[in-house]
Amino acid sequence: MTYYDHISDGYDELYKEEQIKKLDIIKSKINIRNNSRLLDVGCGSGLSSDFSCFVVGIDPSIGLLKNNKNKMKIMGAAELLPFKDSSFDYVISVTAINNFDDPEKSITEAKRVGKDNFVFSVLKKSKKFHKISRTIHKHFKVYNTVEEDKDAIFFCLKP
Repeated sequence: MTYYDHISDGYDELYKEEQIKKLDIIKSKINIRNNSRLLDVGCGSGLSSDFSCFVVGIDPSIGLLKNNKNKMKIMGAAELLPFKDSSFDYVISVTAINNFDDPEKSITEAKRVGKDNFVFSVLKKSKKFHKISRTIHKHFKVYNTVEEDKDAIFFCLKP
């Protein structure tokens, strides 16, 4: 059992307010149409999947996925996304990348399955923050960075 499986029943109570705040920032900076396809990598309980378009969520925690009310959710790892190249108009990851086993591999996988638009929210106090930030800048054109209370939110395009 993973940490997130263990806390899954109380996850929304612990993190809902801060996740919604980040999601509101993301929604205010990108223009997602109803016919867009969005992949939420590290979707957890589904808090970060609240968009008015076709959303697929992927997360390795069965406990969180059981609490996820979204229709399209898959148990899986960010480092090996089970989708064809350029399958999604948007790929987002909200405060999850710092928990992935291999952040660089997850970033290259996100780049592979996404068409053009990417958003990565990264916990600033994570020991991996600077390495993740450099990796995002290496693989994408970062056109905006928003400093939120606990996270830096990177808005990116394919170069």
